[in-house]
Amino acid sequence: MLKVGVVGCGHLGKIHTKLLSQSENYKLIGIYDKDNEESIRISNKFKCTSFESFDSLLDSVDVIDIVAPTPFHFNYAKQAINKNKHVFIEKPVCTTSKESEELIKLGDLKKVKIQVGHVERFNPAFTKVESKIS
Repeated sequence: MLKVGVVGCGHLGKIHTKLLSQSENYKLIGIYDKDNEESIRISNKFKCTSFESFDSLLDSVDVIDIVAPTPFHFNYAKQAINKNKHVFIEKPVCTTSKESEELIKLGDLKKVKIQVGHVERFNPAFTKVESKIS
């Protein structure tokens, strides 16, 4: 079972943390957010560890789920990939295509998986429209 850590306790971070805590396929290890009080509050709610640093979270997991604000995506993902961690990252992936391309190259070099969240394609509103135009 893959051990997962979540970075970011905003709206999407709470959703990801909740779903991972309920999953039988992954083990939610903990979360990290620059707002330590919020990280503690969310970790208590979902019975996982609140990490005081991103590095300590990285050292404890196989996969990092990045749901922090977009300007932080590149640095978090690059650090994770350099530590041979798989990355799930919400879109937009980075603030520039150059940063995204750098992550892809680094992921290939380190032989780790990088997955971009495309959850909106399952949104009932989008699937309804898709069925009408197909």
